[in-house]
Amino acid sequence: VMSMEKTMEIYDIEGLACASCASSAQNVLGRLEGVTEVRVNYATKTAAVETTSSTMGMEVLNEKLARLGFVLHRKNKDAYKKRQERAQKALATLRKQLLIGGFFALPLFVLAMFFPTIPYSNYTMFGLTLPILFWSGRHFFVSAAKQASILKVNMDSLVALGTGTAFLFSTFNTFFPRVLEASGMIPHVYFEAVGVLLVFVLLGKYLEAKANQQTSSAIEELLAMQATTVQLLESGVEKKMPIEIIQVNDILKIRPGDVIPLDGVLLEGTANIDESMLTGEAFFVSKMKGNTVFGGTILQQGSFTMQVTQIGKNTVLAQIIALVEQAQSTKVPIQKLVDKIASIFVPVVMAIALLTFLVWWARGLWVEGLVNAVAVLVVACPCALGLATPTAIMVGIGAAAKKGILMQNVAAIEAAGAIDSIVLDKTGTITEGKPQVTGLEWKASLENQGFLEGVLLAMENESEHPIAKELVAYYQKQGKEISVSVQQFKNHSGFGLSAEVDGNVYYLGNQAFLTEQDIAIDGRLAEVANTYQKAANTLVFFANKETTLAVIGLSDVVKKHAPQAIKTLQATGKTVYMLTGDNEQTAAHVAQQVGIASYQANVLPKDKIAFVQALQATGKKVMMVGDGINDAPALAQATIGVAMNSGTSVAISSADIVLRQNDLRQLTTILSTSKQMVRIIRQNLFWAFIYNILLIPIAAGVLYPWGLLLNPMIAGGAMAFSSIFVVMNSLRLK
Repeated sequence: VMSMEKTMEIYDIEGLACASCASSAQNVLGRLEGVTEVRVNYATKTAAVETTSSTMGMEVLNEKLARLGFVLHRKNKDAYKKRQERAQKALATLRKQLLIGGFFALPLFVLAMFFPTIPYSNYTMFGLTLPILFWSGRHFFVSAAKQASILKVNMDSLVALGTGTAFLFSTFNTFFPRVLEASGMIPHVYFEAVGVLLVFVLLGKYLEAKANQQTSSAIEELLAMQATTVQLLESGVEKKMPIEIIQVNDILKIRPGDVIPLDGVLLEGTANIDESMLTGEAFFVSKMKGNTVFGGTILQQGSFTMQVTQIGKNTVLAQIIALVEQAQSTKVPIQKLVDKIASIFVPVVMAIALLTFLVWWARGLWVEGLVNAVAVLVVACPCALGLATPTAIMVGIGAAAKKGILMQNVAAIEAAGAIDSIVLDKTGTITEGKPQVTGLEWKASLENQGFLEGVLLAMENESEHPIAKELVAYYQKQGKEISVSVQQFKNHSGFGLSAEVDGNVYYLGNQAFLTEQDIAIDGRLAEVANTYQKAANTLVFFANKETTLAVIGLSDVVKKHAPQAIKTLQATGKTVYMLTGDNEQTAAHVAQQVGIASYQANVLPKDKIAFVQALQATGKKVMMVGDGINDAPALAQATIGVAMNSGTSVAISSADIVLRQNDLRQLTTILSTSKQMVRIIRQNLFWAFIYNILLIPIAAGVLYPWGLLLNPMIAGGAMAFSSIFVVMNSLRLK
């Protein structure tokens, strides 16, 4: 049997106005022959389409999507910028629709509630409703029509059905009141219900769109890390060239502070490179001839020439971008509770309305049957529906913000309560994220230790290395000032520093540096160094030409409250994992300190996202917590991504939630707040629907034998009560 090759393409999709629209697009594309998998993501406005046919191009897909009003765009260099422009334009339009709708809805509500009998009130309300319905609320009817074309319903269908029916019924009664009066019925109007409901639902749409606007910024942050120009070496001459023309095997010159433009091999020179993008680790990585360097990393010290080995989508940075993009595009969208309810509620209400008409018609009262069927449809759409989720989310987000938790993705909030697995990055998440002096031991019986400390401080002050900066800060905290001037200062990349003071040469660096200089390590200092090393410390030695004078231990220390925070999470039944780009020894030491049994060391960005995907494949709901660029793909992939506020902007924009205080204890607060918010949303939806559900039998005419039919004042009262209940219930989150 011949196996067919599958190809996955990710497109931008234009025209998505709601999560259900994404679901509809996904269903249409998924039914096409040759399409094996489709994931349409509303938050990122992307469609990931896997096909087995080479003929299944974008044009064929767009042909099928045309009837829903969606358009696929091929990704190119400007795709992200165009997507952001479309999102900003859509948000601005939504804001304008909300403001104009509110402007007309306020006098409409006041007129209906307090001055319903003044002359021409019905005509005035008709005029006030027109701009709300046909401009501010037009989207709901367009969306409902698209859903109906594929035999689906959602919240937009419910809103369009209720408001559309109410408007048509009210308009008929305004211009032809005698028709119902001739049958002994009162020609009621429901214009204010139409206006107020549309404005409330628009408010919810606006809040959601504003919260989801940040999702694509992670990609843009990563793209901004790519160099746009390079220094190309040709026949020994440097030329500044655009990165697009560079080919494999070209030779480039890299200087301190440069972002390395592409992946390659170091040919000449030495370097200390910040590779935290890949590993998340604060310590610089030393490179020499023959070592691999990666695009997007930053040269901190030294200069070198490199030969390009990977360009375009084959570079490591491009692969990280692709991982983030794929994670955002293929992440299973969280279906909103309100859409789940609407999918069942709408068909039921339509069936009741039809049944109402048929029962009355069977009794020979078709006019009454039509009026009561319309009344069922009008009263079925709860005014408080538009408030149920937004009010709970607004109050919940505000309450969380006061506790230092910034919730960026509205949809993720509803999912946080179901989390059962928590994956923690090590550096900057569990630990402080920078080297700190944990021990400093001087050789015994030194008569001039104070002077030597001054030499050490002066040498470190000349260096830009993170370890040097930490040692300077360590001594400055003790009130020590630089009192010695150094000569012949030299940075030995990958080894350490050397300098002369008063004609004597001093060395500061790693053990390999001392071995190269043939300097012995004092017996007692060797024991201390061994103790530091067992505790996963980085060692720095200070020596003169004859002997080692001091040994310094530095490590990225565990945050003060991390062990207790992890213990609390485990006590609530959550499984906690740790992933790190650091070595096995350091990873084991930190895991043991904080009580984590399951950890992995030496992991790259692709390994982190694979770990999260493996957990999700077993049905786990995963929270990923990190702070680095290397965490971005996993943050985007996880059910909930949580970033530290001290982390990179890429990590923050990839995450759903940001911890402003960089404290892991806040994870427990996130989980409890989410559960409370979901509970409040469910209660709100109950109160939003219950009054209207109770009024449906009255609207259908069940109490007609007792002379009771639906009155607009009863419907208005129900809406007011349910709205007040919803708002008051949401305020409990404070």
